[in-house]
Amino acid sequence: MKEINLYNTLTKKIEPFVANEVGKVKMYTCGPTVYHFAHIGNLRSYIMEDVLEKSFRYAGYDVKRVMNITDVGHLSSDADSGEDKMLMGAKREHKSVMEIAAFYRDAFFEDCRKLNIKTPDVVEPATNCIPEFIKMIEKLIETGYAYTAGGNVYFDTEKLERYYVLSNQNEEELMVGARDDVEEDINKKNKTDFVLWFTKSKFDDQELKWESPWGTGYPGWHIECSAISIKHLGEQLDIHCGGIDNVFPHHTNEIAQSEAYLGHKWCNYWFHVLHLNDNTGKMSKSKGDFLTVSLLERKGYHPLVYRLFCLQSHYRKPLVFSYDVLDNVKATYEKLVKKIASLGESGELENERMAEYREAFAGALGNDINTSQALTVVYDVLKADLNDASKRALLNEFDAVLSLDLTKETESEEVDVRLAAYVEEMIEKRKIARKEKDFARADAIRDELLQKGIEIKDTREGTTWSLLS
Repeated sequence: MKEINLYNTLTKKIEPFVANEVGKVKMYTCGPTVYHFAHIGNLRSYIMEDVLEKSFRYAGYDVKRVMNITDVGHLSSDADSGEDKMLMGAKREHKSVMEIAAFYRDAFFEDCRKLNIKTPDVVEPATNCIPEFIKMIEKLIETGYAYTAGGNVYFDTEKLERYYVLSNQNEEELMVGARDDVEEDINKKNKTDFVLWFTKSKFDDQELKWESPWGTGYPGWHIECSAISIKHLGEQLDIHCGGIDNVFPHHTNEIAQSEAYLGHKWCNYWFHVLHLNDNTGKMSKSKGDFLTVSLLERKGYHPLVYRLFCLQSHYRKPLVFSYDVLDNVKATYEKLVKKIASLGESGELENERMAEYREAFAGALGNDINTSQALTVVYDVLKADLNDASKRALLNEFDAVLSLDLTKETESEEVDVRLAAYVEEMIEKRKIARKEKDFARADAIRDELLQKGIEIKDTREGTTWSLLS
């Protein structure tokens, strides 16, 4: 097993990773709340978690990775205030919550596919696990860690010796008015208490409700990840991942309820990815228009250009997005892929000389998943005095982690540039025709493209096209 050193949010330091069971990693990552498209800021976290998982596998570990899908219970604040995000999506699009969940779940995994993000071994929607949530809450009430008040079930943070184990938060910072995401709830014994189960819906038209020992209701957001993790990974979790904004309150609350339920330490390592910012600050869906993978594609950027953009920076550093920077990364990616494609196949593998590059690459990953350093090793291989067969073999190995399709055979000219320009021009003409309510012209353009073997599809994010097989 190759050594991996990671920054642990729990201990606030870089330390060697030691699994609970030799050679095996139990890994949990917080999944999306499927009420809207994922923006590229969200996807930075999933890219880096994907690299982490593949780094473990490259180091020789057997990894079981579990991820939830939040399709109920996540309010617009990460605390217990605001409107249910799934309900927001349903109202926005005049659909049922389950229709919204299905559509945006599929959209999320399509983005992951484009970005070469591996699907976790287990993906569990929250709505599949209501019995597990109820069982966990029942025990927390029985052992005195939870209480009912005002029709809801709350976790009692006063029962803990230490609540802020992941963050530098303190009670003064959580005073009402000090944070936008905290509002007074008169049912709580302590302002840091959080909802495990809502039995009095805040919303008259709350769509998803289940019977429970405390009345008809639905789970709070935080209980979901704890119960799903314990269901699939058992009582000892090696590493838990998420974006930096999950540290408080979500992951803090997960630790509180999980360890109260289990009676022992739950997770040894916590891995958090910092924000992607634009020139106005942190990216957010609440700003209205937001950057998505599909938008980048329409602007001419291959999704793997964005993956490379993320890998060029360390996951614990804030990353600032701009199209100027992405243009530079696009040029870099195209040159890199072209250079690798020019490598021949001749020569015997020079395994002894290849070993130093394997060691350097493993060392970069072991240095707190330093993807920038790992990319430097890729360039070192290309410049090395090695034959082409050895270079190609090394790069193929490294790309199992980087997942940039560095050695993947490209289709002939991919999609011809002139054809792409023609199709985009026709899509624009059709858009104008529809805007002018000339639907006959719009249909004629669609038919013309179909006759040429080109299918177009109208999505919520715009019109896409593909070649018919």
